[in-house]
Amino acid sequence: MPNIVWIQTGACSGDSMALLCADQPSIENLLQRHGLRLLWHPSLTTDARFGQILDALLGGREKLDILCIEGSLITGPNNTGQYDSWKGRAKIDIVRELAPLATHVVAMGTCAAFGGVHAAGPNPTDCTGLQFLKGEAGGLLGADWRARSGQPVINVAGCPAHPNTMTKVLAMLAADDTLKLDGLNRPLAFFSSLVHQGCTRNEYHEYDIEDEVLGGRGCMFFSLGCRGPQTLAPCNTELWNGHNSKTRAGVPCFGCTAPDFPSNRDLFVTPKIGAVPKFLPLGVARAKFMAYKNLARAAAPERVVNREMEP
Repeated sequence: MPNIVWIQTGACSGDSMALLCADQPSIENLLQRHGLRLLWHPSLTTDARFGQILDALLGGREKLDILCIEGSLITGPNNTGQYDSWKGRAKIDIVRELAPLATHVVAMGTCAAFGGVHAAGPNPTDCTGLQFLKGEAGGLLGADWRARSGQPVINVAGCPAHPNTMTKVLAMLAADDTLKLDGLNRPLAFFSSLVHQGCTRNEYHEYDIEDEVLGGRGCMFFSLGCRGPQTLAPCNTELWNGHNSKTRAGVPCFGCTAPDFPSNRDLFVTPKIGAVPKFLPLGVARAKFMAYKNLARAAAPERVVNREMEP
């Protein structure tokens, strides 16, 4: 039975709360049907104290199959890590001790993966991710670090991470499935489609019919800062709680699975060069984009221009 240890470092507990919403599989099914044993979670385990578990792991009396880290790795002040400690012991030192013992190490959420919110400028507590700081390889463990499986840290990005992505990744690791990773160490099975794919506002995007204030049915990419066409995440291919997503609820995608989240700009404004967004959809050339959009708006059906529901 594979053991899981889940540690929170510089975290808001958002990923843990999201985990409770998972249903494919749920946390209960993950443990009961996929044969995983949750050895430690700060909120979900009650049968032992962290000190007991830590001693058993470091002493070799318990094996460590999957180490999950939730939250930024706080290295300040002056690389001591004492801004985030457990009984006077820096959590970054605990992570450094446990990581080499683990068959797999999983960064749960963008903070653990890339530094996230806590690493945003000016980053006064010197936060970093496990193996990245923003998009630069390195982080706490270093770019060349590998777990006992031979894989780097597996980055399940998101703020918070998608509930079912977390449990599915853990189920796949329990089954000894090989997870193919992208260049940012995110599992390709869950980070190969854009948030734009499956968005109910796609038709408006294709015809360049934009909303300039929140609350409408139009596309939010052109004026309201939506990063759905630039962000790899499963939010619209597997809806949250099986029902919804930010864009379907009328909120722009903030790109929370990207290494530069949160970006150093207004979340609800699209930076532009003239009338053209400064940051285009992934894989789209600027010249082709400008020519296509001019034609698209002219060809928009009246129903789309008037933002009417399909008959």
